[in-house]
Amino acid sequence: MDTIIDIVNTRDPFEKEFHQAVKEVAESVKPVLDKNPEYRHAGIVERMIEPERVIQFRVPWVDDQGVVRVNRGFRIQMNSAIGPYKGGLRLHPSVNLSILKFLAFEQVFKNALTTLPMGGGKGGSDFDPSGKSDNEVMRFCQSFMCELFRHLGPDTDVPAGDIGVGAREIGYLFGMYKKLRNEFASVLTGKSLNWGGSLIRPEATGYGVVFFAAEMLAVKNDTLKDKVCLVSGSGNVAQYTVEKLNQMGAKVVTLSDTSGYIYDERGIDKDKLQYVMYLKNVKRGRIKEYVQKYPEAVYMARDAGESHNPCCNHKADCAFPSATQNEINAQDAQNLINNGVSLVCEGANMPTTPEGIDVFLDNDVLYAPGKAANAGGVAVSGLEMSQNAMRIKWTANEVEDRLKGIMKSIHATCLSTAEEYGTLGNYVNGANIAGFVKVADAMMDQGIV
Repeated sequence: MDTIIDIVNTRDPFEKEFHQAVKEVAESVKPVLDKNPEYRHAGIVERMIEPERVIQFRVPWVDDQGVVRVNRGFRIQMNSAIGPYKGGLRLHPSVNLSILKFLAFEQVFKNALTTLPMGGGKGGSDFDPSGKSDNEVMRFCQSFMCELFRHLGPDTDVPAGDIGVGAREIGYLFGMYKKLRNEFASVLTGKSLNWGGSLIRPEATGYGVVFFAAEMLAVKNDTLKDKVCLVSGSGNVAQYTVEKLNQMGAKVVTLSDTSGYIYDERGIDKDKLQYVMYLKNVKRGRIKEYVQKYPEAVYMARDAGESHNPCCNHKADCAFPSATQNEINAQDAQNLINNGVSLVCEGANMPTTPEGIDVFLDNDVLYAPGKAANAGGVAVSGLEMSQNAMRIKWTANEVEDRLKGIMKSIHATCLSTAEEYGTLGNYVNGANIAGFVKVADAMMDQGIV
C-alpha cells in the first residue's frame, strides 16, 4: 500500500485532502488485498484512486453592479462501476481539485454502502453564494449549468446539493438544464416537492446520522434519550441532526458556523431550532445572532490562530461534527473524551483528522466515519431518482422508514465486516472494506476499463 500512497503523492503533490482520504482507505483494505490477490493483479486500487473523468471549466457571470465575474467549475466523475455517478455540488471559496477529489473518492464507498445502484462523483465551484442576491446566484447557476449539462444524464451523472447548494440553487440549475436539453429528466436531486422532489430529502442526512448513532448505542443496550450532544455546523445537516436528536429525547447545546459557535446550556429546543432555520435558510445570517434572540446562550467568535476547536471543549455525551473536513484534530478529540463524550458520529465528510481518529479508536470511543454515518442524504437522493423514474411520490413516513432501514443495514454491514476482518467495533475498517469490496467486485466483472 506504500506504493499506492507514493503514486498519489507523486501524481498529485499538492492535493492533501485527497491524499488523506486515499491513505485512510488504503490502510483499511490491506487485509482484503492480502486475502484476494486477484484485486492486486487487476490493479483495482490503482484504478479506483484515479478518476474516470475530471472536468474543469470557467464560469463567467455578471453581478448586480454589471461587473463580469469569473469562477472555476468542476465535476469529478470518480467511479461508475455500480451505477451512474452520484454526488453533490459544493459552492464555497475553498473548493479546489483536492477537496472535490477527496469528496468524490469518499462518495464511491458511501454510495456502495447504501446498497443502491449509484457510482461516485462530486463537483462545484469556488463561487461563494453567501452575501449574493438571488439574481446573482441565478446568473451564476445558469452559467455553471451551460457547461455542466453536457456531462449529465439520468443514466450518466446525477448531481445533488452540498455546502452552498440548497433548494434555491438546485431550482436555478435544473431550470437551465431543462431549457438546454428540452427534457424533464431526473438529473438533479434535492428538487422542490412540487416538481419532482422527495419528502424527507432535506432532512435525510441529519436524520440518517442520528439513526446510525442510535444503532451504535443499541449495540451497547443504550439510547439517545437524555444524552447531551454537541453539534457543529448550522447548515442543513446540522439543523436536521438537531431536530431528530430532539425527537429522540436528547439535548443539543452547540451549533457553529465559520464566524464562531454558540453554547446554550438549556438546550436548542424545537422553538430555538425554528429560529436557527429562519436565521440560516431565510435571513442567511450568522450564528452569532442567536444570542441576540436567546441571551442566556453564549457566543464565542472563531479565532483563526487557535490550534483547537473550542466547540469540542464542553461537557457532553455525544458529538456530531457536521460542519466541514478536518474540523477535529487530535487535541479536539482528546478534549471531547476528557469532557465525557463516548460517541462521535460524523455528519460532515471527513471532519476528523487521521490523528483525531487514532485518539478515538485508541480510547474505545464509538466512532462512525462520515462515509457510513452521513450516507442517508445520498440514500434518499437515490430514492428520489426511483420515484422520478416510476412517476410516483412516496409519503414522508414511507421515505423515512426506508431511510431508517438503509441506515440500519449500513450499520449492520459495517459491524459484521469489521468483525470478519478481525477489528470488532471498528466502523472505519468496516465501512471502508464493505464499500471497497462491492465496487472492486463490480470492476472485476467489467474488465479493464
